[in-house]
Amino acid sequence: MEILFDVSYLLTQSINVFVLVFTQFINGLLVLHKNVKVNYTRKINHFLLFFIPIILNRGYAHEEVYGLYALGAVIAVAKFIFYIKPIRDRVFLIRTMFHSFDRPEDRPYTLLWIVTQTAAGHLVLLPASIIFSYYDLLHLIAIPIFIYGIGDGLAEPVGVKFGKHHYSAYALFTKKKYTRSLEGSAVVFITSLAVIAAFYSFFTLPQFIVAMIAIPLIMTLFEAFSPHTWDAPTMFFAGCASIFGVIKLF
Repeated sequence: MEILFDVSYLLTQSINVFVLVFTQFINGLLVLHKNVKVNYTRKINHFLLFFIPIILNRGYAHEEVYGLYALGAVIAVAKFIFYIKPIRDRVFLIRTMFHSFDRPEDRPYTLLWIVTQTAAGHLVLLPASIIFSYYDLLHLIAIPIFIYGIGDGLAEPVGVKFGKHHYSAYALFTKKKYTRSLEGSAVVFITSLAVIAAFYSFFTLPQFIVAMIAIPLIMTLFEAFSPHTWDAPTMFFAGCASIFGVIKLF
């Protein structure tokens, strides 16, 4: 698979890194010195990681740049090596950035969970992109990406602020239970409806009706019962599979 290096790609990656470093550093300072909840700063990071590549036209794999997408996935995972304890304990900048997403309840698995989630998310999206491209459906893979990026991004802060009806979820590598809320799950459901509605022109009427009924429920359930911090790969898989099923069955 040929990988083409060009100025626009290098510029895009450089902007991504700069925005990420600057934002996480400021958010880390807010956590350390202004008592801002890391649940909020973590989701600010989440939104920037999600929207900046889209703004820079690298939101998801296009047919002609799978090599660059794969390279970007490797970089996305590899960059977390800078957050390992021996490095962050010695580098003030890295240590401060780490505080912007290190939820106390996630310790000591914070880095392990975020690395494995990132890797698994890309491992789901890359083959899904190839399959969707083969059937001329690549434009629809944006649906689960947007539902995850917006819905999951808002679910935690809404749950922290307004959540009154709680339920438990498990996490990988531990038997500890973590709390989620129906209010947060409702955000995922509403976001799913809005995103699918925005893509209505890409469906036939029967497909659109089935998608509006089934996909929000599927995405909400997969988000609700996915392992703690592992929403991305499970939601990507559920979204891609359900969209493909709707298109092919209806």
